[in-house]
Amino acid sequence: MPSLLPKLPARGAKPDEFPGPPANAHTFLPWLLMGTGAAIDVVRGDVAHPVLGGLGIVAFVVLYALVAYRAFDKPRREERATLVLLGALGAVTYALGLGYGGSWLLFFPLLSLTCGAVLRDRRLGVVILTLAGSVGVISGIKTGDPWDNMTIAYGTFLSGMVIAALLSLSETVRELRDTRQELARTAVEKERLRFSRDLHDLLGHTLSVIVVKSEAARRIAPRDLDAALGQVADIESVGRQALTEIREAVTGYREGSLATELDRARSALGAAEVEPLVRQSGPPLPAQAEALLGWVIREAVTNVVRHSAATRCEIVIEGTPERVLLTVTDNGRGVPAAPAPSPRTGGNGLKGLTERLASAGGSLRSGPAPRAGFQVSAELPVDPQDTALDAELSTAQEYGVERAAG
Repeated sequence: MPSLLPKLPARGAKPDEFPGPPANAHTFLPWLLMGTGAAIDVVRGDVAHPVLGGLGIVAFVVLYALVAYRAFDKPRREERATLVLLGALGAVTYALGLGYGGSWLLFFPLLSLTCGAVLRDRRLGVVILTLAGSVGVISGIKTGDPWDNMTIAYGTFLSGMVIAALLSLSETVRELRDTRQELARTAVEKERLRFSRDLHDLLGHTLSVIVVKSEAARRIAPRDLDAALGQVADIESVGRQALTEIREAVTGYREGSLATELDRARSALGAAEVEPLVRQSGPPLPAQAEALLGWVIREAVTNVVRHSAATRCEIVIEGTPERVLLTVTDNGRGVPAAPAPSPRTGGNGLKGLTERLASAGGSLRSGPAPRAGFQVSAELPVDPQDTALDAELSTAQEYGVERAAG
């Protein structure tokens, strides 16, 4: 039994570097030594028909080894052939026990071991109880000693149940280990996807703003040097802010502010000589909704500045206690109508935003505007509990600042 128990890791070893109990069927083979007494009886000729008894022992050993090795291969363990071999092993065990008794009854605990290794479901309890009861009855018939009956029956019951518990635990541990590794791989893939989306949105918007402001500074420098220097100062500010946001994106703690994104959108559109029109109505939004809508505004304004050749861009935010709707519409050249009836999701930026909003229960649509130009619409559900929690946190922070100032 000690060989079937889990081994403790060596000092300094990692948990994944040592196996659970037991890894293969080799640990079942030493238990065949329990049949040594029966083999000695055959060699000495102390039993009737020693040749028949010897053949029975050989048959038991062969069947025991076959069943033990099949028990550690799950597909083979569940095959019908394994149950047939186990049934044959049981028949040989009962024949030897009924024929000879005495030390030959020690084959019953070995049969119980194989049953515990193969049968790991509701059938196991019935089979083990049947084996323990029958070997107790056979022992009583052969020896007439009640203590021997109890000992062999208890040994048969314990060997089967213990090995079944150990093997089931070992299999569960391995499955949990595989699941943990799979979850770790999934987490890494999600983090890579998040970082690629954040990096695309941050750099795409920031570089577009820098290019637009640089062009504006070059155009107005000959006639208004102070205004050009103001554009250069904005470029420096945008660059510094981009560095901060990239650091936050790497650590995964970036939370966008809707008001901040609207201010940046006005600045970028103004530098590109696009008239910004912003309208916002409705109750305050939770931080998660503001962050998602901020990403949509950033991506949509970037596309207006880079591709639309528009002169006006309208950003409308309409909120209710249950949902919030954001639309960004320009009067530029728009895009060709898609032949398919499904809405376009644009390039990688809009595609990534579509996936983000979908994971939050929202939706994103983009395509030609009703009159002219291009329109991006985002709709998100609003959880009142999140809004209330954000309000409480904001109040607590303001109260803390007031107390610190006082």
